[in-house]
Amino acid sequence: MKVFVVGGGGREHALVWKIARSPLVKEVHAFPGNAGIAEYAVIPALPDDRPETLLDYARRERFDLTVVGPEKYLAQGIADLFATEGIPLFGVTKEAAQLESSKIFAKRLMAEAGVPTARFVAVSSLEEGRAALRSFSYPLVMKADGLAKGKGVSIVADREAAERELSGFIGGRFKDAGKRVVIEEFLDGEELSLILLTDGLSWRTFPFAQDHKRAFEGDTGPNTGGMGAYTPVSIGTETLLGKCEERIVGPLLEILRRKGIGYRGVLYIGLMMVEGEPYVLEYNVRFGDPETEVLLVSLESDLVPYLRAVCEGRLGEMPPLSFREGAAATVVVASGGYPGSYRKGLSIGGIDFLDRSVFLFHAGTVRTPEGRLVTAGGRVFMVTAHGDSLATAVAQATDNAGRILFDGAFFRRDIAHRELRRITR
Repeated sequence: MKVFVVGGGGREHALVWKIARSPLVKEVHAFPGNAGIAEYAVIPALPDDRPETLLDYARRERFDLTVVGPEKYLAQGIADLFATEGIPLFGVTKEAAQLESSKIFAKRLMAEAGVPTARFVAVSSLEEGRAALRSFSYPLVMKADGLAKGKGVSIVADREAAERELSGFIGGRFKDAGKRVVIEEFLDGEELSLILLTDGLSWRTFPFAQDHKRAFEGDTGPNTGGMGAYTPVSIGTETLLGKCEERIVGPLLEILRRKGIGYRGVLYIGLMMVEGEPYVLEYNVRFGDPETEVLLVSLESDLVPYLRAVCEGRLGEMPPLSFREGAAATVVVASGGYPGSYRKGLSIGGIDFLDRSVFLFHAGTVRTPEGRLVTAGGRVFMVTAHGDSLATAVAQATDNAGRILFDGAFFRRDIAHRELRRITR
């Protein structure tokens, strides 16, 4: 097979790495890619990453399968475009992508399907927002309706802060993504991520994972795209999985079918556990990042047959996914200033001194014309380790993250801190 991966972050590096290991695959291409992806895949010189440009390339190269990583391409309708030419693509349609591209669409669908989630109100003006705030207690949560790179969420402690945040959202802090806002009750508990593959009828699940969205240790600082992740999670039991399938996955897919919305791709469910019960914080329509890194290094099964089965609507014929014993952890090495402004083009050192057992997934790197490896993003590396125990995996990933050198580099040293405390009790 000849496979094309769309995207250029740590998630896509992990996907390219896993796909390239498949005995079914002879050649992998990727765009826009990064310096790490270039070690496994052909990266073409394309003028841009518009869906039309990517379709033209796929048509010329005659790929057997295209796999889309980031949500932005799905929201732009790349799956619909490829379908018009009959080119196999793993990823949901533009209509289905509204589960992620519109928080309001997702919340209304959850309410209609009876999926457990926080009470919410959708507003599109300061006047509506101020009126809605009177019906909530504090703290409360405010979310930009559209795509905001994982950063369009604020937890506010009082009415004054809520009005200030509301003004910022509607005033353009997240550009058009914040023109409409979801105000919802605050759920106090522990977050979990459940990722699954589905063809709209059947699904195959990955183990539960947990990521760390706050920038700094102790879960402090601003929200980010994710500073680390681990799997498995002890509270992610088979009983919990059964509840999620019965109350969350099944009802969602059923209502999508009733509305005539085909769903073939990844379903990411961001959960909040409240007194042992799962509530949905959000749905995403693609692999999570950095959860993908820990899940794929744990996956024993060949991923490619499952991706094909989703595209062909026959996932129900496939056995459950198989995973290695032990645990995996990812530590994100980020640029100073992230998730705010940060410098690019900084020389990177130290990666030659990483342990061979560690997986180094590039998230924001490029090579200069002279061959130097330099930074090109807020999250630069996902240092991932697999071990017999979670403590071992976390220690390996953290230690190796500390060997990577560039000006302003930082990372969290407390990944999996809740789980490690549970284990040592």
